[in-house]
Amino acid sequence: MFHAYPTDAWTEAPKHDFSTSLSADEFKAVFRGHPGGVAVITADAGEGPVALTATSVSSVSAEPPLLIFSISALSSASEVLSRAETVVVHFLDANDLDLAKLGAARGVDRFADAHRWSRLVTGEPVYHDVRAWVRCAVIDRMGAGTSTVIAAHALQSHIERDADAGEPGDALVHHNRTWHRLGAHSRIED
Repeated sequence: MFHAYPTDAWTEAPKHDFSTSLSADEFKAVFRGHPGGVAVITADAGEGPVALTATSVSSVSAEPPLLIFSISALSSASEVLSRAETVVVHFLDANDLDLAKLGAARGVDRFADAHRWSRLVTGEPVYHDVRAWVRCAVIDRMGAGTSTVIAAHALQSHIERDADAGEPGDALVHHNRTWHRLGAHSRIED
């Protein structure tokens, strides 16, 4: 794989043996109270498109434009995402709740509705009418427990619905196992 950026920190991370650790249930309880923005990630490594809903997408750098996200090994999309050279990250708002639910559903064909998606000229599957999407080149992967952290360089974007600076728009977040819409009612300070 081509690495556009230094990867020593990713590939040579020290192994630790911790004598104590939070249980999976304790760790999940901590994060239930920490809301996350909702995205759907799509890719195709040659055998057909895959999609999954994620709340782990984070901006890393504006110059160069980098983002990261993680995928669980339990996801039906993990095998394809472990090989895909490019991905499309769809940033959702409350108008896209049905897509968020589709990407999170188990055992369904996320591409059965042919009117809902198409392929970019570069081949990646992209859903229509979402708030925004970014096509990215995968630049690195790192195993982390039962997940893989993927670093990606943003190549192309499209914004369908933008919020004015300082305004919440209709942001979609996942918090305590439920979907929420951020709006003017949720603002606590200017």
